[in-house]
Amino acid sequence: MRKSQNKTSPTKAEELLFPPLPSQIRTKGGFDLDPRQSLWSYQDGLYSILMDFSKLNFTPLFMNSFRLTLIWFVENRAPSTFMGHFRALKNFAMRVQKKNRVPLGEISQITILEFCDTEDFSTRNLFSLLRRWRALGLPGVNEDIIYVLDNKKLRRRELGGAVLTWDQDLGPFTEIEQEGIQGALIDAYGAGLLTEEAHALSWLFIVLGARPIQIAAMKVCDVIRSVADDGTESYLIYVPRAKQQNALIRQELKPRALINQLGCLIFRYAMNVRSEFASVLADPSQVPLFPISANLRSGLDQNLPEWSKFHRTSESISKFLVRALENLSVCSERTGKAINLCAIRFRRTMGTNVAREGHGVHVIAELLDHTRTDTASVYVAATPELAVRIDKATAQHMAPLAQAFKGKLVDHESQAVRGSDSSSRIVDLRIDQAARPMGSCGSYSFCGLNAPLACYTCQCFQPWLDGPHEAVLEFLLEDKKRFSDERIASINDRTVLAVAQVVQLCRERRIQVDE
Repeated sequence: MRKSQNKTSPTKAEELLFPPLPSQIRTKGGFDLDPRQSLWSYQDGLYSILMDFSKLNFTPLFMNSFRLTLIWFVENRAPSTFMGHFRALKNFAMRVQKKNRVPLGEISQITILEFCDTEDFSTRNLFSLLRRWRALGLPGVNEDIIYVLDNKKLRRRELGGAVLTWDQDLGPFTEIEQEGIQGALIDAYGAGLLTEEAHALSWLFIVLGARPIQIAAMKVCDVIRSVADDGTESYLIYVPRAKQQNALIRQELKPRALINQLGCLIFRYAMNVRSEFASVLADPSQVPLFPISANLRSGLDQNLPEWSKFHRTSESISKFLVRALENLSVCSERTGKAINLCAIRFRRTMGTNVAREGHGVHVIAELLDHTRTDTASVYVAATPELAVRIDKATAQHMAPLAQAFKGKLVDHESQAVRGSDSSSRIVDLRIDQAARPMGSCGSYSFCGLNAPLACYTCQCFQPWLDGPHEAVLEFLLEDKKRFSDERIASINDRTVLAVAQVVQLCRERRIQVDE
């Protein structure tokens, strides 16, 4: 039976080797922690920390040295670093103890050579931990280990696999998928199915390509509106830098311009958050842009650093985004299934879009907040465009998968919402000189979009069964041929798929009517 480390008593000789654990340490993020506890569970700034030492089968001396080494990382490095080191040693110990079911008390050159998994990228974290362990002069790691750490060849991290292969679950979104996501966001918010907070959060991920930790660190004061002498408005948002060596979150901010339509939306949302906290904080401009939900505020840990109070964690922001978007059910033209919507895909899409516009690695690295250009180079090397040039046959094949048409097919004008109102008819003489309507608009509000092309992806559009939809499809496909630049030619690809879907629905409906 495995012995718990809590039940293993040190010898007198071991006790003399025990450097004492401090009763309290302060993390790099400013959180006070008692490292003698068997469970380190706390929120350090924008990170949720959970490390359970009670489940590690180590000798007391080895455990003590491990904690002291981790304390150095806790005081000097970001939470993601020392949590990675904790997991790396835990996994390594499990491999060792599958063969030797005794408490781990020492790591030697032989131990590393026998049990080190060079194909596991986390081994780099293990080696980093052991180097620091030796540098601190703590018992438990033999001196002969340094030669192995210096000479052992480890697997390099494979950069950009999901980007290079356009992975359908974790890679960048195609242009058609992007249009579908953005259209679904607009529709859901307009229908009251998406909160203002979720709407603002989603758009920031789309336009900034930021990491969740950067969004979590934002405050209301980061959203800036400027008004020129002539009354022209402009908007900026300051994005906290992340993953910089030894840098604290919010230690450095980078300004990013927002187009006015989005900037106005984000600024209005930020002012609403500020008003909500006017009686809570002495300076409500310091409230998080995306604060924790109201029901969690009363139980807030009072030991949190002042700057991080009411902030969501990075993990919480990621989960909030997924929950907000999971009901959109936007279908991919690649799979015919709902698109997997997660933060990393918006980031990868941003990098891909910038590369597609012809920008180099330095611009991509700047926009994605990379300190090096090796990761950014993946976007330049990636296939310029996944989608083939859509012709009629391709459109008919992809239409059922993309599900781009959001309206409702009607047999007759009389069945349409506003069917008795002739002004609701959608007509385009460029497409049909006999002025046959394509369908009816079911919206009672003003629409400044380009009819009839924008109508086919609108949920208010009601195409008629006898409308000239084939002519619309031919018009769009002919229009694409005018452009040699694929980026311009593909602008209406999602509309092409929506029209092709309507053509197919009409054919199926006519068969039903004839039967």
